[in-house]
Amino acid sequence: MPLHRIEPGPGQESVWDYPRPPRLEDSQRHLQILFNGVIIADTHQAKRVLETSHPPVYYIPPTDVELQYLQLMARSTFCEWKGIASYYSLTVGERTEEGVAWFYAHPSAEFASLQDYIAFYPSRMDSCSLDGERVQAQPGDFYGGWITPEIVGPFKGGLGTWGW
Repeated sequence: MPLHRIEPGPGQESVWDYPRPPRLEDSQRHLQILFNGVIIADTHQAKRVLETSHPPVYYIPPTDVELQYLQLMARSTFCEWKGIASYYSLTVGERTEEGVAWFYAHPSAEFASLQDYIAFYPSRMDSCSLDGERVQAQPGDFYGGWITPEIVGPFKGGLGTWGW
């Protein structure tokens, strides 16, 4: 646990109040992702995963993603809660980013409704917005949390936080 938990103010959530194992919930908030001048994703039908010490990770239905810009990679990782994640690269025009998005083709039973929904690393996009407000990326390069003013930490991911 970190040295201090930031106490949430009115209308805020503390990532230290999120559960472990994580919880999956629907979100009707407006998410939009921009990369190299193209809107890659635009939805009001996302799902968010809430896990202790992490900002929410948003997963977007594939029907709301411009899939023609994504290329499936051979890379995979394992999440003890959700299962095996597969990764995408993203190419728009002459610009390519490797491993910028991931999904679960066969998630665990608890996360079955997350099947094929796609999450993006905000740090690798030109912008990610939630209800028109640009999000801040979670520190580090392992997690893909979306930080907004209503989410308080401290957040896992930066230097010195792996042992939390």
